[in-house]
Amino acid sequence: MDSGGSTESPVDPKKPKKGKSKTPQKAKESVLKQKSPAEFFAENKNIAGFDNPGKSLYTTVRELVENSLDSAESISDLPAIEITIEEISKRKFNTMIGLVDRERVDEALYDDFETTKAREKRLAKEAHDQEIQAKNTSIGKKSKETPALKGIKGRGEASFFRVTCKDNGKGMPHDDIPNMFGRVLSGTKYGLKQTRGKFGLGAKMALIWSKMSTGLPIEISSSMKGQNYASFCRLDIDIHRNIPHIHLHEKRENKECWHGAEIQVIIEGNWTTYRSKILHYMRQMAVITPYAQFLFRFVSDTSDKNVTIRFARRTDVMPPVPLETKHHPSAVDLLLIKRLIAETSKQNLLQFLQHEFVNIGKSYAERLVGEMGPEFSPKMAVKSLTSQQIVRIHQLFRQAKFDDPSGDCLSPAGEYNLRLGIIKELHPDMVATYAGSPQVFEGHPFIVEAGISLGGKDVKQGLNIFRFANRIPLLFEQGADVVTRTALKRINWNSYKINQAQDKIGVFVSIVSTKIPFKGTGKEYIGDDISEIASAVKSSIQQCCVQLKSKIVKKIQARERQERKRNLTRYIPDASRAIYELLEETAHRQDKKRKHYKGHDDEILNKVLKGEITEAMLREKLTQHVEQVDYEMALEYAVQSGVSEEPREAIYIQALDDPHDFIEFHSPVCVFRLIR
Repeated sequence: MDSGGSTESPVDPKKPKKGKSKTPQKAKESVLKQKSPAEFFAENKNIAGFDNPGKSLYTTVRELVENSLDSAESISDLPAIEITIEEISKRKFNTMIGLVDRERVDEALYDDFETTKAREKRLAKEAHDQEIQAKNTSIGKKSKETPALKGIKGRGEASFFRVTCKDNGKGMPHDDIPNMFGRVLSGTKYGLKQTRGKFGLGAKMALIWSKMSTGLPIEISSSMKGQNYASFCRLDIDIHRNIPHIHLHEKRENKECWHGAEIQVIIEGNWTTYRSKILHYMRQMAVITPYAQFLFRFVSDTSDKNVTIRFARRTDVMPPVPLETKHHPSAVDLLLIKRLIAETSKQNLLQFLQHEFVNIGKSYAERLVGEMGPEFSPKMAVKSLTSQQIVRIHQLFRQAKFDDPSGDCLSPAGEYNLRLGIIKELHPDMVATYAGSPQVFEGHPFIVEAGISLGGKDVKQGLNIFRFANRIPLLFEQGADVVTRTALKRINWNSYKINQAQDKIGVFVSIVSTKIPFKGTGKEYIGDDISEIASAVKSSIQQCCVQLKSKIVKKIQARERQERKRNLTRYIPDASRAIYELLEETAHRQDKKRKHYKGHDDEILNKVLKGEITEAMLREKLTQHVEQVDYEMALEYAVQSGVSEEPREAIYIQALDDPHDFIEFHSPVCVFRLIR
């Protein structure tokens, strides 16, 4: 019996109190997890250029086109590439995946729902804006263009596209296709050489984006030269395990004896916002690869804005295939040295230094080994090197001096191709090109090529900058790029008779290297902080400007001569009339004083009196004189301009006989060598 009359039961210490606990809850123990490469790139797709649906469509086209170019160039075949973007309606897409269309039941549930009041307000604003624009147009006043009306709020429905790329390249081995497309960070382009690829992802990232946005697999058809069958593979990727998931993999009949690859992928995209970027990319690719033929098509069932553009081949001269090279000693780190030691087939240290690095001959390798210390010897087994000894090798590599690597392993577009590409796509009034000599940055060779054009088709006033890295166009993040900053801030265009504000100037700069020093994860621009590259870019642009200046000066002189000729021709009627009137008046005055005249003047005046010299005759003689003076000045200009200074190009004509005796025929422009 409780004496206090309280009905509360005693507190059980083991029973927790209701309400907020003052003691913090114990955190769950963290579990160690591991991500596959495919999963990493799926979560960080912006690294590979898949930021949004529009950029993803652009990057997919870019990756497929560049893979096709690499494939055709690897067998020295002139590339012929077909790219098709087919818009797929929502109804058609649902049919493809077996989803039945369903009408909306609860409209207010959707993001694009608009109330009656909001709709009336929006329509009233649209009508008011249209009325003001019509009023301004009627009075001839230029009205500010109103931005596109957003209309109903909402993200809108997703747009789906089938992207197909077909080429005449090398093709792929039947058994390798699944791993080449369904396993991230696997490929044939790894190694120290000039490559177009950014991460070695290629079409794999397009497959990952397809799996994320549509869930549909990728389809690959391929055939190699000499094969009597074509491989067909339909697959997607297991993101978490980074392995291909094969739906169908079979060999089919190849009646056309076609070789190459055809890749088809269905992704979510945005053609409207990235249309200009995709077409701009194709045009720039046609500039830097005039030896390739591109056929681009955009097909839509829902609109009449279909696009078909053919970028024709202009030349059959292809750049050499980039060669894989060895590492320069000044450009290696500890991890790379350890990997080279693990992979080398050489037995001793001397052979390892000679054969795994460039610019280390036998005598120089012996000097290096002697400098490393008494614990090193030329004949010691390279596999027996300790971690401390590898560090010593690395330190010596960083301190010793080595010859710069040559640019033999690089494959620039070449002045010939760059000039042809600019002329083919822009149709400029004037163009100049220049190819610099190989230079070195941190042990990697690089070459800068430049072209400057004036005038042209679809070229805006001012500077139009076109950037290329390893022969691929760079379209984004232009402001911070070394080419843009050099062209805007370091070139005095006026000193070359070029008006930066009014002239239509095309600036083309192509940089090739075994390692392009991109900035940022997008790998879309080269930083302005590398003095070697900045200096080479400036020098190349200046060399083009010097060429253009001489052409511009000659053009100005020719224009001035034409102007003088026009002025003289304009005054011929007045001059001939005045001269004839003076002669006629003098002849009549002298005729009154005496009947006959002797001497030269008498003969001219007599002809005037007899009508043998007329005003029309004087006009004709003056015209002939002006033409003769113009011809003589043009001839003098041609001699001074020096036709023999034009670059000569060697043309080789092979005869039927085997002995190779060379006879050179020199012309002002070409050198013909007949091999007989």
